[in-house]
Amino acid sequence: MKMNNDIIETIGSILTAILMIVLVALILGFPLMWLWNWLMPSIFNLPEITFWQALGLNTLSTILIKPTTNTKKD
Repeated sequence: MKMNNDIIETIGSILTAILMIVLVALILGFPLMWLWNWLMPSIFNLPEITFWQALGLNTLSTILIKPTTNTKKD
């Protein structure tokens, strides 16, 4: 029975991780998409974007404008 409990616990952990990834993607993607589609077409005459484009834009901006941390203590 211990083997079955370990398998069930592993499957539960995997499903929880997948659910968390989906939730983070929704939390990051939709607000950016809504703000972009509300402001950018009227202000700068840019096209509206989809959810996946907003998620990609968010990822790209995170890569390009990564916060730096200084762990060196002088």
